[in-house]
Amino acid sequence: MAYRLVADNRKARFSYFIDDIVEAGIMLTGTEVKSLREGRGNIAEAYAAPANGELWLINAHISEYTAGNRHNHEPRRQRKLLLHRREIDRLSGLTQQAGVTLVPLKLYFNDRGIVKLELGVGRGKKLHDKRQTIKDRDWQRDKARLMRERG
Repeated sequence: MAYRLVADNRKARFSYFIDDIVEAGIMLTGTEVKSLREGRGNIAEAYAAPANGELWLINAHISEYTAGNRHNHEPRRQRKLLLHRREIDRLSGLTQQAGVTLVPLKLYFNDRGIVKLELGVGRGKKLHDKRQTIKDRDWQRDKARLMRERG
């Protein structure tokens, strides 16, 4: 899969257990796409939520296009996610469970130049789970360093 990454939510895998990953399209305006082509998008604090039988991306920040005129877009507006009806119903049902949320993982242009969003079904980690993640990451780093030193 050849794609050009625009925004990555690195904190998502630290804060959530990601159970399932879904690729979704996004309904954008022209100035939003132009701004994303410049790499000016942020999904660090964003999440997806169902409303009126549709999925919406909430709190994602796409900066205003610098060469845009008075018809420029709102940076933090809600954006509709494009999925099949069956996927929307399944993801909406999952979000009804306690502790489950839809977390955006990556925002990118696919090989055809279309903006896509990688959504993860996440269950929130507790503090001890986060500590374990840090411990595992540090051990992997130390192990790689030791292997490099030995040859």
